[in-house]
Amino acid sequence: MPDSPQNTQLENTTIVITGASSGIGRAAAIALAEQGATLAVVGRNPERTRIVANQVGGRPFLADFDRLDDVRALAGSLLEAYDEIDVLANNAGGLVAKRGISADGHERTFQHNHLAPFLLTALLGKRLVESNGRVISTASGANMFSSLRFDDLEFAARPYLGGWVPYGTSKLETIMFIRELAKRVPGITAYSFHPGYVATEFGADSALVRLGNFVTRNSLAISPQQGAAPLVHLASTEELDVPNGTYFDGLKPFGRTRKLANDADARARLWDDTARILGLPA
Repeated sequence: MPDSPQNTQLENTTIVITGASSGIGRAAAIALAEQGATLAVVGRNPERTRIVANQVGGRPFLADFDRLDDVRALAGSLLEAYDEIDVLANNAGGLVAKRGISADGHERTFQHNHLAPFLLTALLGKRLVESNGRVISTASGANMFSSLRFDDLEFAARPYLGGWVPYGTSKLETIMFIRELAKRVPGITAYSFHPGYVATEFGADSALVRLGNFVTRNSLAISPQQGAAPLVHLASTEELDVPNGTYFDGLKPFGRTRKLANDADARARLWDDTARILGLPA
């Protein structure tokens, strides 16, 4: 980050970004630092996380979302480091091509993309409320090929299909979580967004993603900077003139979602079931 930021729009604003060691998380951290924000750079890879933190003048924090104890330790470190947390950007996650089980016994996509950010948000919730903070979660247009079943949240009884349906389902859960958060927690604004198809390491272990990138030579993908634009916009714009809990498709509000995202009973059940799985009060 330059010694003197280009502007000070976000001066005295503390922003936590998970998955910030590469891709759109890294691009967003750079852009927000240029506006004067104080960045907590959260990543899994120690070297890359440190490099990005140094680049943006922020602090590195390590966490592997395959272990919920890492999330708990991360929350403790963040609360110790910052008296105010103005923005939490839940950006970490991804596509797991072959079904696997986390260290906590959960299907990995479900844990990485839903359980871990839910837990981190809950543990930082009081500090976010005190700061009149904002939660931003990276969702996806892939929510349209989701298959949410409350009797099989972890895809134990269904074909895994290369991870695509579990991934899409986790992103529907992201949208539902953000809408329920906006409803349940006064003092917090919350939004989710679809970044677009971005040229990153997303789905690197997916044969379908590799084939698609080979056939198109990545010509359909946008840059990490373009993919980060919605996150930067949502983190830096004080008044968005849309309802709390809105899902954005890129920079456009009211993106397309499955019907379950609009089902208040389903959102409440997902929240309560998730809290129970994590051992949190509803």
